[in-house]
Amino acid sequence: MRRVCVMLTMFLALSATGAGAGEEAKGAPTGRPSATGDPPPEFEMRTYVLALLFRGPTPEPDAEKSKELFRGHLANIARLHEEGKIILAGPMLDKTDLRGIFLFDLESVEEAQELCDTDPAIKAGALRVELHPWYSAKGIGIFKPQP
Repeated sequence: MRRVCVMLTMFLALSATGAGAGEEAKGAPTGRPSATGDPPPEFEMRTYVLALLFRGPTPEPDAEKSKELFRGHLANIARLHEEGKIILAGPMLDKTDLRGIFLFDLESVEEAQELCDTDPAIKAGALRVELHPWYSAKGIGIFKPQP
């Protein structure tokens, strides 16, 4: 029984990490640094792009124009999510110049900039964006609830 449990545990660990037949399961990698401080295996990590959205240089427009800009901003986020380009997006709640974040499922800062340039609020100068490459576990995401 113990042997079956060990084999099942190894199978599940290999399945979860993407290790396939012929790959060594050196202690069943988890994608986390080890207790001794060794980094996770390279096949467990990748680069993403983090976007920090700040209050832009353009003065805030009137209420109607602001509503229109941010409706377009939200529609753009929805489109990027549907295209699989953005993992998460959301506003900051502490009323500073940092207004929100995006996490792009991309490795290229240049491609992320091109996508940000399609955002109506960024185009209008209501928001400005800073992009940073970010290194994290491969396959991170927020899963949609099942209906």
